[in-house]
Amino acid sequence: MRNYSSLLVLVLILIIVLNLVRASSDESKVHVVYLGEKQHDDPEFVTESHHQMLLSLLGSKADAHDSMVYSYRHGFSGFAAKLTDSQAKKLADSPEVVHVMADSFYELATTRTWDYLGLSAANPINLLNDTNMGDQVIIGFIDTGVWPESESFNDNGVGPIPSHWKGGCEPGEKFISTNCNRKLIGAKYFINGFLAENKGFNSTESRDYISARDFIGHGTHTSSIAGGSFVPNISYKGLSGGNLRGGAPRARVAIYKACWYVDQLGAVACSSSDILKAMDEAMHDGVNVLSLSLGAQIPLYPETDLRDRIATGAFHAVAKGIIVVCAGGNSGPAAQTVLNTAPWILTVAATTLDRSFPTPITLGNRKVILSQALYTGQELGFTSLVYPEIAGNTNETFSGVCERLDLNPNRTMAGKVVLCFTTNTLFSAVSRAASYVKAAGGLGVIVARNPGYNLTPCRDDFPCVAIDYELGTDVLLYIRSTRSPVVKIQLSRTHVGQPVGTKVATFSSRGPNSISPAILKPDIGAPGVSILAATSPDSNSSVGGFDILAGTSMAAPVIAGVVALLKALHPNWSPAAFRSAIVTTAWRTDPFGEQIFAEGSSRKVADPFDYGGGIVNPEKASDPGLIYDMGTQDYILYLCSAGYNDSAISQLVGKVTVCSNLKPSVLDVNLPSITIPNLKDEVTLTRTVTNVGLADSVYKVVVEPPLGIRVAVTPETLVFNSKTNSVPFTVRVSTTHKINTGFFFGSLMWTDSIHNVTIPVSVRTQLLQNYYDEN
Repeated sequence: MRNYSSLLVLVLILIIVLNLVRASSDESKVHVVYLGEKQHDDPEFVTESHHQMLLSLLGSKADAHDSMVYSYRHGFSGFAAKLTDSQAKKLADSPEVVHVMADSFYELATTRTWDYLGLSAANPINLLNDTNMGDQVIIGFIDTGVWPESESFNDNGVGPIPSHWKGGCEPGEKFISTNCNRKLIGAKYFINGFLAENKGFNSTESRDYISARDFIGHGTHTSSIAGGSFVPNISYKGLSGGNLRGGAPRARVAIYKACWYVDQLGAVACSSSDILKAMDEAMHDGVNVLSLSLGAQIPLYPETDLRDRIATGAFHAVAKGIIVVCAGGNSGPAAQTVLNTAPWILTVAATTLDRSFPTPITLGNRKVILSQALYTGQELGFTSLVYPEIAGNTNETFSGVCERLDLNPNRTMAGKVVLCFTTNTLFSAVSRAASYVKAAGGLGVIVARNPGYNLTPCRDDFPCVAIDYELGTDVLLYIRSTRSPVVKIQLSRTHVGQPVGTKVATFSSRGPNSISPAILKPDIGAPGVSILAATSPDSNSSVGGFDILAGTSMAAPVIAGVVALLKALHPNWSPAAFRSAIVTTAWRTDPFGEQIFAEGSSRKVADPFDYGGGIVNPEKASDPGLIYDMGTQDYILYLCSAGYNDSAISQLVGKVTVCSNLKPSVLDVNLPSITIPNLKDEVTLTRTVTNVGLADSVYKVVVEPPLGIRVAVTPETLVFNSKTNSVPFTVRVSTTHKINTGFFFGSLMWTDSIHNVTIPVSVRTQLLQNYYDEN
């Protein structure tokens, strides 16, 4: 199973290199000129106004044409152009211009999945079949492209293209319009921003395709997870797979390639100007759901800072009724690492499935240890086992650290299985250890690492297995107890269901939100570990056009697929309604009723900062009973409550926006969660719920207060009828703690005995901070 954490590090290296090689301020660089709300509905008129602005600045039509990179003319008005710093400053001083900013780069952040989530195609009565498998819903993906020949994009049984679709398939290198069909209905690529910032990039020598075709496989994988068609009898290296499909197998897929593979660095780069143009085109084309498995780096830009192109584009997309789903990032288990935190974005954490790949290893004393691996080569019979360490007087260097195995003399490892230990959380440490052992003539490697860290498959099916430190220490003690230690490594197997438990993945980025702590992020958890889906045959780990990958990149399209099904069932819901339905109905135990743990050091019971409302429960989300709804004006009120000034808010919104003198409370933002990061004595907040179930309904409140926190709800009963479908309520929260605390967690539920509409409650007592604020 390959994980994109190592890829993200390479992308970060690329960003650093790109920044180092940028020339002086007199050299042209790509700048994004944001003009705010469109002043005309004709896209050609909008584009012409952009050219006129450049003509006035540069003095000639030819220079204006050469300077223009993109015209943003659908969701908002703006353009990307090659400008010197002085030219950019002149534009920034123009009264028509809201903001000018330099370009930047972003990173790249299925069989069992859907049965696990209760969406088995074999069940005739479930959300999957009630919605005709998402037919007529269009999911857009901004990623590395698509491999259109993959069986996951066959259009067998798929009806006509939705009438509201305005997009198409753009020809390019090894991509023609007939590569699209009734399933893959759109494919475009955006490279101008990347090329303008990387003048040394040789498109003719690049292994990536200058088209929507996917080289690295990431985009093919994510899009097939959400919307892939049925593909029968898929397995991976002999491991059990079964029938493969996406979450909404009859939804339509539209690809917007904005991420490019750079051969020299073995990394992927996504220019923010390309991403913004892709989002602009997706809004025009008519996508219903937009999925982005991309993210920036901590520290994050504020939501009103237009350098956060994803938040900016998402704001305008949501204003048009498009649900925007984003990966939460792969920097876990550290706190405050979650990305894509704007409240109008649906942010996704990654969890495991109830599936594992146990690989038995047998020691010479006949003790059997279950390791984890994806090893399907030949069983390795009893073979000499070694842990490299100094024995007696010697001047030679020995190391049992996985990253330093190359320091050992080859004879130490030749013909043997090597045990090593690593504290490195990156998966490259494991593959590097395997390469060192193989180069020295070794026959296998046992990697002892922190529990929960995933193992990358080893090239050429080299025996490569993972165990935790406790089991690694057991193996080491065995080695030291005998003159001739040996080990046998058997083939990996697939185990599904009990006793395998669900966990939040170690790598999944965690809350609290570093930009606005009162806004709970992530919103929801979904499977993102050991996800089998389509990929590009060019991918190093592709097996028959399929691959098993891990990351919040894989979890986000799971939610995008679920949202597509819900959109087919509830076409008139707002983006906030879908988020509310998903969050308030989520599983807080796994499907077997067991507690969900969060992997890390050390493992703990998962809380809202690990997985938001819980793990997505698609069936329950289709009938949530009540929703916490929001619209564009609510998001503007949030920005006012968060303390952003009128100018910053106006920049984002694209028109003059003035906050009221009476500043609203950020705690009153109508989210399906309550997060109070700095409670001193007592606070009262409000929420409003809207009935989307039976007109005549009565709900009663059930509160599980966080430890040491009092929670009182008024009224305690909500009554809905044909004339009243939205009802506000207040929540009074007070603390009994006498000292500063960490966060404690509880819940608030409205129930009518059929629906349990539950939101997480997270409260931290901060007496000392409030003391200094007041003094």
